[in-house]
Amino acid sequence: MELEVRHLRALCAIADTGSLHKAARLLGVSQPSLTTQLRRIEHALGAELFARERTGCRPTPLGHAVLSRARPLVAQMSLLVTETRAAAARADGARLRVGSTASRALAGWLRRLRDRLPGTDITLHMDVSAGALLRALAAGRLDVAFVHEVEGCPLRVPDGLERRVLVEREPQFISMARDHPAAAAPVVELTDLAGDRWMVDPTVDGEWDGLRRVLGEAGIDPPVLHGDYHTAASLIVAGEVVAPCQPTSGPRDDMAIRPLRGDPLAVRLLLYSRPGTDDAGRAGPAYEDLAAAYREVALRTSAYRQWLLRHGSPLAQAA
Repeated sequence: MELEVRHLRALCAIADTGSLHKAARLLGVSQPSLTTQLRRIEHALGAELFARERTGCRPTPLGHAVLSRARPLVAQMSLLVTETRAAAARADGARLRVGSTASRALAGWLRRLRDRLPGTDITLHMDVSAGALLRALAAGRLDVAFVHEVEGCPLRVPDGLERRVLVEREPQFISMARDHPAAAAPVVELTDLAGDRWMVDPTVDGEWDGLRRVLGEAGIDPPVLHGDYHTAASLIVAGEVVAPCQPTSGPRDDMAIRPLRGDPLAVRLLLYSRPGTDDAGRAGPAYEDLAAAYREVALRTSAYRQWLLRHGSPLAQAA
């Protein structure tokens, strides 16, 4: 077997994450597939590169030597791809490749961008993983990325990306069945949900870790189901689970959405771009249009609008 850049990239991911499981998730492959690939790489080189331990994977001395050569090669290949794609984009005409995690502000954002940048080919790539979007941005596959960062769980941001903060701290509300006893109050106590099953999507970067931290600090340990939020919606309506949600969600006739007392769950909303995007006059307008679109949906949602007014948020000044 001949070593390829993808093999070197896999070695770097295992070393960076310290775990085959985490590295597989980072690379978007299954853990068994990555384990098999590592065995083949080690067989081709004739030596063990990582010591498998109970707590994860640690590079052997030879592994460190290989990684010291592999990292510059991976970085150079990424740079080659990024620069080539940028040159191709300039040759093909104006375009703006937008990446985003889920947000109700997306429709208004794209509408504003198309009004502002007529003749520009604007495309949208969605992903539940903020980390995946930032890696795509750093690799030149996106021009801007709108992501959220769970409080207490910093994102792994590739070097060189430029950041703008849209909202420093967006509270996460709680969604529950319309007839849930806690829905009778305008603000829900976290301890009132101690007996409920919670649902969280573990593929959303930081979501499970952030919720686990908040529940632990509140001294409660409810059962937690892992699944996507599309599935969660039907279970919430049936009264099977409660789940965190964005404050811009809703309203729905079959579901209650309420703020949590003290706002223990929160995220930071960020717009990232690659250096040079501003030179094309795109990152600045993208941020301005995103801010306007977000303000629009925030003020349209009654519960969030009232929260913004109570907390004296600058967003509420447009109300």
